[in-house]
Amino acid sequence: MATREAEFLPVRRQYPENSVRLLVRNTLVQTKRILTRWARDLVTVLEALVLPILMMLTLNIVLGHLIYAATKDSALYSIVALIALGGAISGSTFAALDLIRERSSGLLSRLWVLPVHRASGVLSRIVAEAARIVVTTVVMLGAGVILGFRFRQGVIAILMWISVPVIFGMAFAALITTVALYTAKTLVVEAVELVTLVLIFFSTGLFPVHQYPGWVQPVVAHQPVSYAVAAMRGLSAGGPVLAPMIATLLWSAGIAAACVVPMAIGYRRASTH
Repeated sequence: MATREAEFLPVRRQYPENSVRLLVRNTLVQTKRILTRWARDLVTVLEALVLPILMMLTLNIVLGHLIYAATKDSALYSIVALIALGGAISGSTFAALDLIRERSSGLLSRLWVLPVHRASGVLSRIVAEAARIVVTTVVMLGAGVILGFRFRQGVIAILMWISVPVIFGMAFAALITTVALYTAKTLVVEAVELVTLVLIFFSTGLFPVHQYPGWVQPVVAHQPVSYAVAAMRGLSAGGPVLAPMIATLLWSAGIAAACVVPMAIGYRRASTH
């Protein structure tokens, strides 16, 4: 009789379901789960690390002399920054596609009914994205150093240089994740990826703004990738940093702010249906 009554006793939890301590624990566990799965996916690793390095080599070989003629400095100061930003952005697409697969398989719904903090699902993906972008940026920087890229501004500039793709990539990760939560079609996410590729190649990361046709110069000059590349170039080779850094932060903050509420609502809806 006592055993049968015990079956109906409420489960005693060490911490309330909405406690900060439980949020931290659940976020760390889910972040580890996401990072482990990404690390075991060979295709994801190749596309996130190997392909950007090959692109860096290709751009340096094909366009290195042209960029040097236009900027009067090593092309690596633009190419390494551009590829680091591209790696941060493109990796977000793989994460968004992974989220679509988890929603389609019902994993998000199963996690939602477990006794875990509700915010840990979204927060763990944000932390995992930040970790992925840091790793990608450091690997791109290491490849650039092997090719001859060097910092001229000191240790603090190096840390700030690494922080730019992280901040910028997190904003675009929020955008692509929000799109993924509201559609079950991978085509829409890939279309967003196409738009980001256009931003990368139509930026001052390859050529100065005056090298582009006059009608597109205002777009090239004031789009977010151009500001981010300019800030990273200034931090590594020298030049203006404050103005492009402020513009990068404003762009990133604006994109992230526009996605916060839709992403939270979309994640809840994807987890409860």
